[in-house]
Amino acid sequence: MMRQYELVERVTRYDPDADEDLLNRAYVYAMRAHGNQTRASGEAYFNHPLEVAAILTEMKLDSATIAAALLHDTVEDTEATQAEIEEKFGPEIASLVDGLTKIAKLDLVTREAAQAENLRKLLLAMSRDVRVLLVKLADRLHNMRTLEHVKPEKRLRIAQETMDIYAPLAGRMGMQAVRDELEDIAFKVLNPEACKIVIDRLAKLHAESGGILKSIEQELTQKLVENGIKAEVHGREKRPYSIFRKMERKLLSLGQLSDIFGFRVIVGTVDQCYRALGIIHRTYRAVPGRFKDYISTPKQNDYRSIHTTVIGPHHMRVEMQIRTRLMHEIAERGVAAHAIYKDAPDAKEALDGFRAPAAESNAYRWLRHLVEMLQEGESPREFLEHTKLELFHDQVFCFTPKGKLIALPRGATPIDFAYAVHTSVGDSCVGAKVNGSHAPLVTELRNGDEVEIIRSEAQTPPAAWEGLAVTGKARAAIRRATRAAARKQFAGLGHEIVQKMLAKIGKTYVPKEMAAAIARVGLRNVDDALAAIGRGELSAIDMLKAMGHTIDDTKLRELRRRPPAKKTDPDLSVPVRGVARTTALRISPETGAVPGERIVGILMPGEGITIYPIFARALEQFDNQPERWVDLAWDTGAEEQRFPARLTVTILNEVGSLAQMTQSISDLGGNIDALQMVAREGARDFYDVDITIEVHDLRHLNEIMTSLRGKPAVSDVSRKTG
Repeated sequence: MMRQYELVERVTRYDPDADEDLLNRAYVYAMRAHGNQTRASGEAYFNHPLEVAAILTEMKLDSATIAAALLHDTVEDTEATQAEIEEKFGPEIASLVDGLTKIAKLDLVTREAAQAENLRKLLLAMSRDVRVLLVKLADRLHNMRTLEHVKPEKRLRIAQETMDIYAPLAGRMGMQAVRDELEDIAFKVLNPEACKIVIDRLAKLHAESGGILKSIEQELTQKLVENGIKAEVHGREKRPYSIFRKMERKLLSLGQLSDIFGFRVIVGTVDQCYRALGIIHRTYRAVPGRFKDYISTPKQNDYRSIHTTVIGPHHMRVEMQIRTRLMHEIAERGVAAHAIYKDAPDAKEALDGFRAPAAESNAYRWLRHLVEMLQEGESPREFLEHTKLELFHDQVFCFTPKGKLIALPRGATPIDFAYAVHTSVGDSCVGAKVNGSHAPLVTELRNGDEVEIIRSEAQTPPAAWEGLAVTGKARAAIRRATRAAARKQFAGLGHEIVQKMLAKIGKTYVPKEMAAAIARVGLRNVDDALAAIGRGELSAIDMLKAMGHTIDDTKLRELRRRPPAKKTDPDLSVPVRGVARTTALRISPETGAVPGERIVGILMPGEGITIYPIFARALEQFDNQPERWVDLAWDTGAEEQRFPARLTVTILNEVGSLAQMTQSISDLGGNIDALQMVAREGARDFYDVDITIEVHDLRHLNEIMTSLRGKPAVSDVSRKTG
């Protein structure tokens, strides 16, 4: 166990003006508070806050943060109180400790709810003072380092929580070294077999290539010196979990990975970064498409560096990362490094605008934005879901037509882009142009894409978009809009019910009467009451009584008597908005239509409305009849049903081809409604299969189409356009 004087010496070594008295008092108080408590490993509990403080001294943090680390478990696990901490150590340290104390006394039924509330408290505390995050991550890091002493089921839960939340959070705040260690330990617990295979392979590659890496270090250092650049060149290998994640993302085997090794070239100034890049490209052959300039366009976590991949000796592909010393410190320690280096003499050139304190860094602004957005969550499940979505680290950078840069998670679509620009843009989005060409709203965006959003004020976002969106902001906004649309529908229905009830007793609807009676039914306003009536949560008769209307028993029985049920027309069950509920609807059998894609209706005299997807060729015949077009949108709850989509699948004319196709559809939960095989003219080796399948939404359909394209017997898959 580290002694009291050793901790103080650690801090004064990098901060001669440290408050030694504060550190000594916090050490003694925490040691006495934890007393004889022990951890699962059997060691004294006080060793844990002491190790957390030691981790923070490696980040060279201030005395208050080190003291808070020593005290961070006292309120939660000992007899100490928040008031006592504030009295003895002041409001600053008390606030840090409070932000790190879990909410233990809420009546929360599920572990998920407790996790969400504790995370919500932590994020709010972090948004006020980033040092709360630094202590929390150091706390989690030491807990992960001693995870082998915890029971297996608890070990798995802690590792999964670390992988889902704390490691990505460290990454988004720029603390890459902490993120790497957290991920590698969690990876070893969650997938020990894969971890061992990767580590063994790395050890073998290192033994085979160690000499080559050393020679590249020496050769590159000499080349840079010859050109007047003093630099540090360090060879390194990717971390085990980083390698595994890349294998999963790109569907590669370990043997197919060619850039496991990399080098960091650390120079003095930004100008030298670009000069070093030229020297490296003259020395080694550059790999096309593998250049990224994060100095010109920093990541959202303030990461800045130049990345390039080259072909080194023995045809080995290696990644080069070129950065200044201060960029390197920020890349490794993120917001913790800002506080240390913001006043360095060369900070202006090396950071190029990053002299602002941590509270104004890109990473910290992102945190404040996350907190603002997540406070709108309706439930613990939504809160956790949105938090995990917002913690995605891999990004793509796209542009608006006016050149504004929009950073999005990898896999984002124009829907996410629209909501990133502004919520009103997302809500009114009806289409998109990517690089000047019309593109489906499910298109996956790539680095450098220019995206133009096509808008219509008549549009409301379909509920199915929630399953297509990647960002938490987009999902939250779609969910809110969906709820608002449903509430509006229910309020309209409730209004109609109240009017009819009043008409039956010879009265007319007077809004002021209902407004005056709202308090008697325990609701906030008229709209809430009407929506509750429409949903069936509030009886219209009770509302009439609250409004002061007297209803005798005979009339009451008449009002409660329900009309005989009518036979339901199956076409009336299509859940869309934009038409009256009594309108006859049918989906075009030539194309089908599924939630998530843009739809329009065509009025068919005497038959009702036929629903078409926007790409249907059949719509061309109605171009000159705009009066027959009806703007439709999928309604809430559409994802609970199945809808038809008509495909053309080209398969090989061989035994088992049809079975491959039908099995693939079945495995993904699709239902085959109709199927017809058509021989292709002049191509006896292939058949076209005209097939109608029933799916839940566009994402479900795309999964099935992607799976079909991957089958050896399938040559092509496309939607029928009519």
